[in-house]
Amino acid sequence: MTVNLSNIGLREIANNFDLFYIDIWGVLHNGIKLNQDAVNVLHELDNLRKEYILLTNAPRPNSDVIKFLEKLGLDYEKSSKVYTSGQGSLDYLSNEKKDLKFFHLGPERDFNLFKNFKSLKQIKAEDADYIICTGLFDDYENLDFYKNFLLDLKNKEMVCTNPDLIVDRGNITEYCAGSLAKIFEDIGGKVKYFGKPYPLVYEKSTNNQNKSVLCIGDNLNTDIRGANLQNFNSLFILNGIHKKENQNELNKLFEKYQVDVNYIQEKLKW
Repeated sequence: MTVNLSNIGLREIANNFDLFYIDIWGVLHNGIKLNQDAVNVLHELDNLRKEYILLTNAPRPNSDVIKFLEKLGLDYEKSSKVYTSGQGSLDYLSNEKKDLKFFHLGPERDFNLFKNFKSLKQIKAEDADYIICTGLFDDYENLDFYKNFLLDLKNKEMVCTNPDLIVDRGNITEYCAGSLAKIFEDIGGKVKYFGKPYPLVYEKSTNNQNKSVLCIGDNLNTDIRGANLQNFNSLFILNGIHKKENQNELNKLFEKYQVDVNYIQEKLKW
């Protein structure tokens, strides 16, 4: 049974959990400004001395997202609890892909992730040993372009640093790296994913063994499926990435994405 917390607030169940994995984009902010009710939740969790991780599928190092959150107005005590899919990818690449040449598929702003081994970047994808995908190129927003671009590269492994398919920046929906990774898989390519819903990002962010865990997020494909795969409890935020879908019959929406949801809330609020 799914319990609606919209009227009673997270405070009613907070003491049932030791650890909270809280999504950032779509829960804590919308890409432009902070959700102050969600910030207050962090404040209250701090007061209760509860552990929480701001777990995000951002294809950038922890430090970049921390700086962005501080720019939006979140204090360092809270923003320092960030763990990104980009950081997980970086740790993997530094160990498992050391000295291998790569091609970066994504916007230039994400390149900070690879600055420690930038000399291995190849201008031509065919010259690379593997592909690092952080999203779409700045100048190409049509997915058909990538279907053609990737067709001759399917013999190379792709490392996807953000499994999200889409994200809302304010009122504008944008494609993420996960959409390109899906295209690559559809044409026969092999993809290694870092981020929710895959287990490694949960394990690397903190020790979650023998803890009662609640995962909070607005994405059924990543936040909620990730909770299901780890056997964690989940809180689905309605006013996020799925807000444009029909939510009059939530059971059908959950069936569509093949997920189980313990709690729902219109937006994260104490």
